[in-house]
Amino acid sequence: MSRKKRPSAIRRVLKWGLKIFFVLWLLTLVQVFLLRFINPPFTVGMFTTWVQNRGPTSNWRLRNSWRSLKEISPHLRKAVLAGEDQRFLSHHGFDFTEMNEAIKDMASRKGFRGASTITMQMARTVYLWPERSWLRKGAEAYYTLVIEILWTKERILEIYLNTVDWGTGLMGVEAASQKYFHKPCLHLSPSQAAALAAILPSPHRWSPTRPNSRVLDRKKRIMKDMKKMPLI
Repeated sequence: MSRKKRPSAIRRVLKWGLKIFFVLWLLTLVQVFLLRFINPPFTVGMFTTWVQNRGPTSNWRLRNSWRSLKEISPHLRKAVLAGEDQRFLSHHGFDFTEMNEAIKDMASRKGFRGASTITMQMARTVYLWPERSWLRKGAEAYYTLVIEILWTKERILEIYLNTVDWGTGLMGVEAASQKYFHKPCLHLSPSQAAALAAILPSPHRWSPTRPNSRVLDRKKRIMKDMKKMPLI
């Protein structure tokens, strides 16, 4: 009797598991689809930063002002592509050429460098928790794929530029432009745009207005590569 009940119980568990999986999958699709048309009022990255910095004696506040793609300097749009994802328009979320180069560098002990695309970076900033793990990597790959299917490249870049961490309390390009250069992001010069893009790998340690030698090297390379970048 117990043997007959066991398969039935297993089937029920599997059935409920599949139902829960389907509901969660559907919710993530809706979650991504809505942001194609609606600017996110907050992101997981913003919430995490707020939790880490809140306190009864803290004066910390988060600066964030949304700007459409047309309200962002074309120099900045090109600079970010040059510095972060030069094959942005040709890949579908995953830059396998860059991944291959990163693996070669690790194998030859030249050091570790990231191979995350703009879509991958934006997926984890908007939707995912900050701790690194294989589970988060899998979720990041899933969201990257769904975003690339449901959004345009213009929308991906717009949300990225408005949600990327540009330093302590600075979320998005308008906040960074006002903080560092005291002007709207639409009016950034090529040099200022390249400086902002140069600090993105480490915005809490590097400064575009007090650049170290590494930032200056990155800025120089970015300004050179900006000429080759398309205007999105």
